[in-house]
Amino acid sequence: MLVHNEEKTLDSETLIKEAQSRVSNSIINGTEYTPFKDNSEEFLREHVNSRVHIFVMYVDLVNSTNITLTLPDDKVVKLITSFAQEMAYTVTQFGGYMLKFVGDAVLAYFNAEHALVYPADNIVNCAKSMIRVMNEAINPVLNANGYPMIAAKIGIDSGENIIVRYGSDMKKSHVDILGASMNMAAKIQSMAMPNQILIGGDVYDMLHPETQKLFKQKALKNTKWKYHSRKTGKLYPIYAYSLDDFIA
Repeated sequence: MLVHNEEKTLDSETLIKEAQSRVSNSIINGTEYTPFKDNSEEFLREHVNSRVHIFVMYVDLVNSTNITLTLPDDKVVKLITSFAQEMAYTVTQFGGYMLKFVGDAVLAYFNAEHALVYPADNIVNCAKSMIRVMNEAINPVLNANGYPMIAAKIGIDSGENIIVRYGSDMKKSHVDILGASMNMAAKIQSMAMPNQILIGGDVYDMLHPETQKLFKQKALKNTKWKYHSRKTGKLYPIYAYSLDDFIA
């Protein structure tokens, strides 16, 4: 599988190899990550006070409370920083944008109106690569150096969202994204198992038919899931990427 961004193309093995090198430098040598740049700021400011159709991805580190309570502070910082930075870096390799780090979670978005024929497939491939990076790049380094291994829960949704600028300064005032799919991605993530990818029905409908076959509708109990589709008014469906079909 090839990984695309505006500057270069990486094959997945190179992506994992480079991630493991950065994680090793961080965990073993204490090397801090250098800032990476994407075009999120430019994208948001270009669309202030307008609606944009985007995919939203919420990636949450599993069991982070226990990690922060049981590890020394310096190890907590190294672990969570490595996780967040590698997840964010993977997003940029698939042409996505980093919105923010929320504690131990990563919130990213992708332009649903991208020139790709199936942009929904692209964000699913990104999520799959995130799990590979954790399993094949981050966890081997953590395990070899006395750290607990990690997992994440990933939720993805799509829809129209409003870009808001909080202030009059066109260049410096904080900009953010408001919309139902922003909240829904977090809610979908909360229903996932460790290292599971869950997507909302609106994302599923946009997938290539062959990719749809890799997802199974998740059984939802009304007591736990009470959110309804913005389009149909019915209970909003969630689909899970089949772990049996996951190729590591």
